[in-house]
Amino acid sequence: MLEPMRTTPDRADVLAERVSKAFIVDDRRTQALIGLDFQIQAGQFVSIIGPSGCGKSTLLRLVGGLLAVDGGRITVGGRSPQEGRRAKHFGLVPQTPALLPWRTVKENLTLLPRLNHGQGSRVMDDERIDELLVAVGLARFADSLPAELSGGMQQRVSLARALALRPPILLMDEPFAALDEITRASMRFLLLELWRDTPATVMFVTHSIEEAVLLSDRVLVLSSRPGRLAAEIVIEIDRPRRHGIEDADSFHHHAALVRASLDRATIGADPAGAS
Repeated sequence: MLEPMRTTPDRADVLAERVSKAFIVDDRRTQALIGLDFQIQAGQFVSIIGPSGCGKSTLLRLVGGLLAVDGGRITVGGRSPQEGRRAKHFGLVPQTPALLPWRTVKENLTLLPRLNHGQGSRVMDDERIDELLVAVGLARFADSLPAELSGGMQQRVSLARALALRPPILLMDEPFAALDEITRASMRFLLLELWRDTPATVMFVTHSIEEAVLLSDRVLVLSSRPGRLAAEIVIEIDRPRRHGIEDADSFHHHAALVRASLDRATIGADPAGAS
């Protein structure tokens, strides 16, 4: 079991108030998000689902301080996203692992902690890295290069890397989308196990209804572009969630609720958009 996070704050909430964001490309204005309101309580796992082009990935970048809102505001733990980013409050797990190919697994994991904390915390970082390698089942691959790993193993490295700094907020942008279904299913339960032991606030973008229901406390459904909050479904399924939960009546009930909300939100979706 991983040692609990010791950052301050250990966890952080996320508040969005009337958030809007547009992009201008070749003198054409595209409204990605408009009037978006939601609150995520500290320690919650919230999935974001919606049709392609509705602004899901844009929303993650806004929360993470990588983009600025055009209207409204976002706060993370009471701070602006940019302040939270400077304070290292975010861990990011992208769609592709983006590992440095010339660095070993352990070197990929230690890079961010040492860049962010300096040499003075090297012992602590090494202990943390060893714990993470064991937790994601890669201890015997510590000295392997990314090219020697399968896609699922590389994504486990990416997940461990995001957790290495003990971030209060974990932003996950379809991290399992490129994996085969068997590997994807195992990664979902690995994520739940790691999140239980290091309980960050999680925002998880997905196109999978089953994935959203399995992982989440709440599911936010965005409308077709410009993205608005079309529905919010509370997932009332007890934790911990074990293998086989997908066969339970309660799981099918919640999946049906998300699917119906997504069907309504998808009406009129712009297939040319990019999320």
